[in-house]
Amino acid sequence: MAVYYAAKENILTWPIGLINIITAFFIYYHVRLYSDMFLQIYFICISIYGWLIWNMEHRNAVPLKYLSNQGLALFAFLIIICTIVLGKFMSHIHEFFPSAFPEPAAYPYSDTLVAVASIIANTLMARRFIESWILWIGVDVICVYLYFQKDIKFIAFEFLIFLILACFGLYNWIQMKRKQDQISKSLHRL
Repeated sequence: MAVYYAAKENILTWPIGLINIITAFFIYYHVRLYSDMFLQIYFICISIYGWLIWNMEHRNAVPLKYLSNQGLALFAFLIIICTIVLGKFMSHIHEFFPSAFPEPAAYPYSDTLVAVASIIANTLMARRFIESWILWIGVDVICVYLYFQKDIKFIAFEFLIFLILACFGLYNWIQMKRKQDQISKSLHRL
């Protein structure tokens, strides 16, 4: 439901998402997807941040926007580097903290990629960048595969729905951006 509200640019996305986040934390620990588990802690923080930012920006009518080419390159670089570094850490987390993580992480690099890309996608969404949806589509594709592999079909199915909603969100935000641009051009002509 939270993804649907995000696609509609409705502020309810943030508080509703908190319920899913807390539940997901425990599921990911149970199936040893530790990067996803830690990601939920971030999601709690960014959901509060997004809620505050959207509340402020909606009152001030801050438009949707696109990233610059430099911004795209920066975020792509961050995703690659952070996935490599954190994936390496997650592949050994059971050695560093054996009492908390008695078994090795399952799929440490792809799980870390999901976590890193999700952090960036959610941050971009909080700041109202349209490219957030492109990242979410990529994250959802990976998650559907990953969760089917881990035999948590309910979560895989949930991410299949998220994938459809992310496609809708991308389409909807592009349409809203076009309308914003048309209104802006009309105002400049006056």
